[in-house]
Amino acid sequence: MARLQLSLACGDYDLLRPLLDGGVRPGGIELVCVTLPSPERHWRMLRHEEFDVCELSLASYLVDRDRTDRFTAIPVFPHRRFRHGYVFVRSGGGVREPQDLQGKQVGLRTFQNTAGLWVRGILQHEYAVDLRTIRWLAQDEEDLPVDPSSRGIRLERVPPGANIDRMLACGELDAVIYPEVLPSYRRGDPAVRRLFEDYPERERAYFTRTRIFPIMHTVVVRTAVLERHPWVATNLLQAFEASKQECYRRLQDPRRVSLAWFLPALEEQRRLMGPDPWAYGFEPNRHVLETAAQYAYEQGLTARRLEVAGLFAPSTLDRPPSFVE
Repeated sequence: MARLQLSLACGDYDLLRPLLDGGVRPGGIELVCVTLPSPERHWRMLRHEEFDVCELSLASYLVDRDRTDRFTAIPVFPHRRFRHGYVFVRSGGGVREPQDLQGKQVGLRTFQNTAGLWVRGILQHEYAVDLRTIRWLAQDEEDLPVDPSSRGIRLERVPPGANIDRMLACGELDAVIYPEVLPSYRRGDPAVRRLFEDYPERERAYFTRTRIFPIMHTVVVRTAVLERHPWVATNLLQAFEASKQECYRRLQDPRRVSLAWFLPALEEQRRLMGPDPWAYGFEPNRHVLETAAQYAYEQGLTARRLEVAGLFAPSTLDRPPSFVE
């Protein structure tokens, strides 16, 4: 029987490499894989529905799912990242502690990106920062239109051609929340520093207390595909899990990673986070997803607090992922 051909757009991660290389193949499916950077991938899927299966921003998926049912997720989370280290402030400026952000001007690449969702939620719930007191300025157009003013949040756009990195360095902004390491900081610009200079310790303490390893992206399938072929959801879940397990096996060989102290870092991660910190499946991630949905509602990204079980294909909610081929 011929395999069902589906396009997959995703990042080039070690967790996905066995799937991308063809060493892992989902049962009954022939994947045509395209690796793309996050902003382009998300934009093309949300604006033009270009792919059958896509690794997608969790925050943007929540925004879209609040309005439509054109995509349905499977509980696969190939990108997660702690976010305390992605708040940047001016060196010698007036922001030394999180609450100093109140009443200030804070730049964002977009309001909707998942990094910002988590950072704002952490600032609000962990450090009692009132998000409504901040003037938020976004640099780029949102993947989907959003208006957080219903929650009392002021969102504006920077002037055309302006760059939030330069605006921070020259004092036009007090802080920037950025999805990656801010370019000026990466270059060693002394005008910019991290708000949480001890971010690794804070992130470990945050995880120990909350058991939250923030989910950045999930994997969505066009709902029309699942309506025609409902078995696709579980078969994809099984394949993504098999790819991850193969990645874990490869990590046992330190020759594959060019870091001098790679094994001690891996052992520390296992001690703190257990054998599978990148867990797939719904139940192991329910509390993380519920937190993200709460933040999305509080920040005006969704008009209602979404029931997280409804975000995923029903067949993937109660079946443990396994690979059968």
